[in-house]
Parts: sequence; structure tokens; C-alpha cells
Amino acid sequence: MSVAKKQFKRVTVKSLVEMKRQNEKISMLTAYDYTTARIVDDAGTDVILVGDSASNVMAGHETTLPITLDQMIYHASSVIRAIKRSLIVVDLPFGSYQSDPKEALRSAIRIMKESGAHAVKMEGGNEIKESIKRTLKAGIPVMGHLGLTPQSIYKFGTYTVRAKEEAEAIKLKEDALLLEKLGCFAIVLEKVPAKLAAEVAKSLTIPIIGIGAGNGVDGQVLVITDMLGMDKSFSPRFLRRYADLHTIMSEAIGNYNNDVKSGDFPNENEQY
Repeated sequence: MSVAKKQFKRVTVKSLVEMKRQNEKISMLTAYDYTTARIVDDAGTDVILVGDSASNVMAGHETTLPITLDQMIYHASSVIRAIKRSLIVVDLPFGSYQSDPKEALRSAIRIMKESGAHAVKMEGGNEIKESIKRTLKAGIPVMGHLGLTPQSIYKFGTYTVRAKEEAEAIKLKEDALLLEKLGCFAIVLEKVPAKLAAEVAKSLTIPIIGIGAGNGVDGQVLVITDMLGMDKSFSPRFLRRYADLHTIMSEAIGNYNNDVKSGDFPNENEQY
């Protein structure tokens, strides 16, 4: 297990750049509620992403598209109240930034003011550059997201690996360079070939956080419910399960139900 080279009292966007410069890997996980965020923060995670994946894992939607800006602010507010150290990044949801830079800024301002978050994340490259520029000009840190962009799932039609073909790989590299030039403090690369991701990470000075992008990048991100094994139906190659909470929780709940029905719970020591 690697040991952090420097203990940051609070992780900031500048901390991440310094970590890359020192060749220290960046850890990033999602969280959507106070209790989980407190555990993730206490464990020393560098970045907590309040992801639009809440649409899937919290609300049961098939895609990330249905979640609203109000719902993202609710989740982000819950997370921000729990943390002491982690940098909190919040996804701008689908429809809140793609078509209108002014709408992008309004959405980002609402997240920052109403939740207290530290930064926002947007999916896309050149096609959303004006939204990124306007948000950055207002002093709001922006994390980029390239490769597989789940908000564009109906355009892609599949969750397969992106940028395997030369033309798409070239565009991804151009978009990554553009995001750095615009002023993004980091980029998530999702489901792209490891060789390409490593090339992008080496060519940029800002951190590249991978998910399904190999080990040649500057950090990794996973969805908390996936890495804790709460959903056994989702098993992509990039996922490592660090626990089997589905089994643990099922057994605990089953034991509780049995004890209630048998009259064993509560016993004499568990009542007033």
C-alpha cells in the first residue's frame, strides 16, 4: 500500500497539481449522502465526486440523464456538511450547461452557492468550451471529463471503450490539451485504452483521473457502491471490489427480520 508523500490539511485544486508534480497518486470516490461522505473523508480520500451517477445508484434510473440540478444540489449539500479534508467536486447534470454558456454559469453558481462545493465537473471538449470558459471566468474551478461521457450515452449507443480508433483518439488528445489551456484543474478519462490515457497524462501538467483508463494516469475514481460490492449486477473489467456489502447487509437484515419475528429482539437488555 502506497503512503501519501504529504498530508494536506485540506485538499484543494492546487493540491492535486502538486500531487501530480510529486508523482503521488490521487484517490477519488463518489458519495451522495452525509454518512457515506463522512466515512470516505475520514478514510483519507483526496477527492469526493458528487456524481450524476446518483441518478443510477440513488434513484434507480437507467442513465444519468434524469437527475436535476436541484437534486444534485441536495446531494452535494449533504456531502459538504460531512467533510473536513476532501476536495468536493459536483457534476453539472445533463441539460444544465451544454447548449448555453450563460446557463452553464448559472448552474455552476447555484451549485457553489447553495451547496458550498469546491468545484464542478463537465463532460465534453471543444463542443462545450464556451461554457467552460464562462464558468472559469467567474472563478469557479472546473474539472473536465473525456472518453466515455455517460451524459452522451444515447449518442454513443453503448458503454463500450472509447477512442480505440485513431480519429477519436486524436480528438481526445486535442480536447484534453484544450481543457488544460482553458484552465481546467484536472480531467477524468473514462473507459479509454490505457496506452492513450498514459500518453495524455504525460503530455499535460494537470492531473488525469482515470476510470477504466489503466494505471498510467495520475489517479483513480470509482463509484462508491460499486467498489463496496453493493451491486453485484455491475462487473466491468476496471472494477475492483474492496468489500461485499451486498452479502453482509443481506445477512444482517435477514438476521434482524428473524429476530423480530421470533421475539428475540429486543431482549431485556435492549429495552427501558
